[in-house]
Amino acid sequence: MCKDYVYDKDIEQIAKEEQGEALKLQASTSTEVSHQQCSVPGLGEKYPTWETTKPELELLGHNPRRRRITSSFTIGLRGLINLGNTCFMNCIVQALTHTPILRDFFLSDRHRCEMPSPELCLVCEMSSLFRELYSGNPSPHVPYKLLHLVWIHARHLAGYRQQDAHEFLIAALDVLHRHCKGDDVGKAANNPNHCNCIIDQIFTGGLQSDVTCQACHGVSTTIDPCWDISLDLPGSCTSFWPMSPGRDSSVNGESHIPGITTLTDCLRRFTRPEHLGSSAKIKCGSCQSYQESTKQLTMNKLPVVACFHFKRFEHSAKQRRKITTYISFPLELDMTPFMASSKESRMNGQLQLPTNSGNNENKYSLFAVVNHQGTLESGHYTSFIRHHKDQWFKCDDAVITKASIKDVLDSEGYLLFYHKQVLEHESEKVKEMNTQAY
Repeated sequence: MCKDYVYDKDIEQIAKEEQGEALKLQASTSTEVSHQQCSVPGLGEKYPTWETTKPELELLGHNPRRRRITSSFTIGLRGLINLGNTCFMNCIVQALTHTPILRDFFLSDRHRCEMPSPELCLVCEMSSLFRELYSGNPSPHVPYKLLHLVWIHARHLAGYRQQDAHEFLIAALDVLHRHCKGDDVGKAANNPNHCNCIIDQIFTGGLQSDVTCQACHGVSTTIDPCWDISLDLPGSCTSFWPMSPGRDSSVNGESHIPGITTLTDCLRRFTRPEHLGSSAKIKCGSCQSYQESTKQLTMNKLPVVACFHFKRFEHSAKQRRKITTYISFPLELDMTPFMASSKESRMNGQLQLPTNSGNNENKYSLFAVVNHQGTLESGHYTSFIRHHKDQWFKCDDAVITKASIKDVLDSEGYLLFYHKQVLEHESEKVKEMNTQAY
C-alpha cells in the first residue's frame, strides 16, 4: 500500500545466482567479450566503462580538490601489527601491496570469487587488505584474517614460531594462484605455466635448462615455470666460489669494488655452465648411452616482477648458519645478458656484454627489498618499499619511516623485487609505431 521497496534476503540470493548462471551462459555462447565491459564485484554483472565527455573533462580540469601525488602523499603507507613473530608475513605483505600491477588489479575490483566458501578465499582477503592499506587510515592495520587463512591453507606456517619470509612468499603465491582460478578467463599459450591468472601474469617466468652431452654435443632443453630465482652467495658450501668477475666492471651500473660481490656476479654464477661430473651421468638421447654432460640455466621468459632470493640461511650436515656477506645490488637491472636468446654471446661462462644493449624490454627497476637482521635462531624481518618515484620508506611492522636510497642500497638484502620498466603490450605498441614510421 505504501509502495515502499521491500528487501528480501532470499530473493536477493536467488537473483545473484540467476545472474551468475546467465553470465556463464553468455560467456559460453559468445566467442568474444567486448573490452568495453567490466565486472561488478560479487554480482558478475556487466556495465560499460565510463568515458568522459567534454563538459566532464572541463569540470574535472577546474576542480581544485583533485588528488595529486606529491612528496607528502601517504596513501598506501600503513603499518601492520606484529601478531607474534609475524614480521616474516608483514614484510612480504608490504612488498606485494606495493607491486604496481597487483595493486591496480585489486584496487579496480577485478577479482570475482567463485570459491564455494568465499570466507576461505585468500584472494578475497588480499583484496580487502589492499582496500584497508590504501584507505588513508593512518593507524596500523591488524592482519589477523590473513594470518588465519595462511594457517589454514599453508599448515607448515601455522603457529607462532619464527618463519622464513621467502618460504611465506612462495606459499602465499601458490595459494593465491590456486584461489585465482575464478579470474582465469583463458589459457595463455605464451605462459610457461599455461595459466592466465593475475599471479602468473605478474610473477611467473620461464627458466630454461640446457643439458649438453660431452660426447656428441647434443642439447636437451627443458623450460620450467618459476616465481623467483634463488642465488648462492660467497662463503657458502656450494662450488664455483670465489668467482672472478667478468672484464666488464660496469654491468647494470654496478662499479665493481674488489672484495664486494654484486647481484650481477651472482646471476653470472647462476647462469654459467656447470660440469655435472662422472658421478652424475645422464642417458643421452642421441648416443643412447650414459655420458658426462654440462648444464646451463638461462631465462627463457622474463616475468613482469622478478624476485631474487639470496640463500643466506645454510643448512648442512655439519652446521646451520646465516651467511651475512654483503651483496651490492642496483636500482636498475638489465636481464638481457642472462636470457637464453643471449646465450650465443657467452664464451666459457664469461659474459660478453655490450656497453648499451638498447633492449628496454629486459630492464627492471627496484621497488622493494626485504631484509633480515639477527641470527638463524633469532632474528627480525623489515622491508624497504618504493612509494612513488624515488621516495623510499622502511616498514618495520607497525612503524613506517622515511628512508634514503643509500639506506636501501646499503642494506644486507634477502629478497629483492624488481619491476619491468616496459611491459610487453607497451613494447608491442612501440614496435608498431616504429614499423609505421618506416
